[in-house]
Amino acid sequence: MKKLSMLMVASATALCMQACHSNTDSKSAADSMNKAHDTTKMDSVKKDTTKTAMTVGGDDAKFAVEAANGGMAEVMLGKLAQEKSDNAKIKEFGGMMVTDHSKANDELRALAKGKNIALPLVVGADEQKHYDDLNKKTGADFDKAYVSMMVDDHKTDIKHFEDAEKNLKDPDLKAFVIKTLPTLKMHLSSIESIEKGMKK
Repeated sequence: MKKLSMLMVASATALCMQACHSNTDSKSAADSMNKAHDTTKMDSVKKDTTKTAMTVGGDDAKFAVEAANGGMAEVMLGKLAQEKSDNAKIKEFGGMMVTDHSKANDELRALAKGKNIALPLVVGADEQKHYDDLNKKTGADFDKAYVSMMVDDHKTDIKHFEDAEKNLKDPDLKAFVIKTLPTLKMHLSSIESIEKGMKK
C-alpha cells in the first residue's frame, strides 16, 4: 500500500512537471478549462451533475480571461517602470497602473469566482516576452519602449472593452466593463500626454 502511494505521488509530480514545461501557458489553460465547463455547450443531464459548470457563455468567459491576462500584465509592467525609469512622470504612471489594475483585477477575480470562470494565474507567454524584452532596456530606451507599449496596450484594451460592452451577455461582466472603461481612457490620455512631453 505504501509503495502504491509513493508511486501515485511520483506520477503526479511527473505530470505537474510536464505541465509546467509544456507550451500551454496559464492563459491558454484557463481558456481550455472554461471551454470544458461552458454550460451553453452541455446537455441538461450534464448541467445538473457538473458542479464546476460556468454560469456564463464561452465568449463572456474568453473576455474575462483576456481582461485578467491584460490586467496582470499592466501591473507587472507598472512595477517595472517604477523600478527602472528615471522619469518621475513615468514612475508615477507605473504606480497608477499597479494601483488601478490591481483593483480591477481583484474585482474581476471575485466576479469570475462566483461564476466558475477559470482565470489565468500568471500572464500569458506573449505578455511575459514583452516584459522580458522591456526588462533588458535601460534609461531613455526603456522609457521610450514602455511609453510606446502603454499607448498601444491601452488603445487595444479600450477597443476590446468597447466591443465587450456591446457583445457581453452576462450583466455583471458588462457592469464591470462599463465601470472600468473610463479608467482605461484616463490611462490612455495620461500616457499620451507623457509621450508628447518626451518628443519636445
